[in-house]
Amino acid sequence: MKTKVFIDGSEGTTGLRIHERLDNRDDIELLTIAPELRKDPAERSRLINSSDITFLCLPDSAAREAVALVTNPNTRIIDASTAHRTEAGWAYGFPELSAKHREAIRTGKRIANPGCHASGFISLVYPLIAGGILPADYPVASFSLTGYSGGGKKMIAQYEAEVCYWFQLSRRNSSRLRITHRSVFTSSDRDAELDAPREYGLSQQHKHLKEMRLITGLSRAPLFTPIVSDYYSGMVVNVPLYTDLLNTTQTPESLQAFFADYYANEPFVKVMPLGAESEMSGFLSGNHLSGYDGMQIYITGNENRIQLSSVFDNLGKGASGAAIQCFNIMTGCDETKGLNL
Repeated sequence: MKTKVFIDGSEGTTGLRIHERLDNRDDIELLTIAPELRKDPAERSRLINSSDITFLCLPDSAAREAVALVTNPNTRIIDASTAHRTEAGWAYGFPELSAKHREAIRTGKRIANPGCHASGFISLVYPLIAGGILPADYPVASFSLTGYSGGGKKMIAQYEAEVCYWFQLSRRNSSRLRITHRSVFTSSDRDAELDAPREYGLSQQHKHLKEMRLITGLSRAPLFTPIVSDYYSGMVVNVPLYTDLLNTTQTPESLQAFFADYYANEPFVKVMPLGAESEMSGFLSGNHLSGYDGMQIYITGNENRIQLSSVFDNLGKGASGAAIQCFNIMTGCDETKGLNL
């Protein structure tokens, strides 16, 4: 029997990607809503309660409203919003963290999909605290570099409207053009704001901070700096460590071995050998895994200061790919089905 699936919010960035990944599968039946009824509570309720699994790809308030519509005790929810990630009764959708996390996803009725920045951060910090290496009160700092698709449809439109505008301008004024890394024409007259990486979340109130602290077990929120840059998708999350502040003596070699053992046999998380960044001329590119659903972890530095970096696609392991991975676990499928590793 096919699994009946409804995507509430299928027109957003994450919803569209989930729909694309499920559309050609022969083991599911996609329930669809008429465009004019997308905000109709009665029709949404009917489809949610007719489904075996519903994906919520909605703003937080709308996700809470959708959960309140559930009356069918057999309907299971995968929520891609921030609304329920730290709520009691919701399984956190990062199965690689522990056998307990994977089992909670497999048997759960309510699954909270991790945030993109949080996914990278938690992949690095959770194992260290669980393994007794990092003190829970360590003053963790982290930065995260993301493509502009991480800002959703509004930010995508902002960046890509600039592309369209300057492409049109180029046809009128070709003598003043230069080629940008997006392989489109732009003008030297253009406002440079969108060309350069931009920090945000400057008030230290980023919506992922709560799950970053609670899921990892940190006693305080990290000092977190997200940065959006002028490319479509992909992410690097970095956590630097002073080795003399750790609970145990560590080197880049020992931490690489620790993470390699922790994530052994996990198809979605690959711990790279020491020095692997040299294959990319010593750089870690934000869009290195754009279009893929896996994650790579790099350990760099020296005996005094070590950097942990998680590289992945904010739209893949950071969003829709993680949601499909959880769906596969919930339905007993091959965990990698329909995903690009």
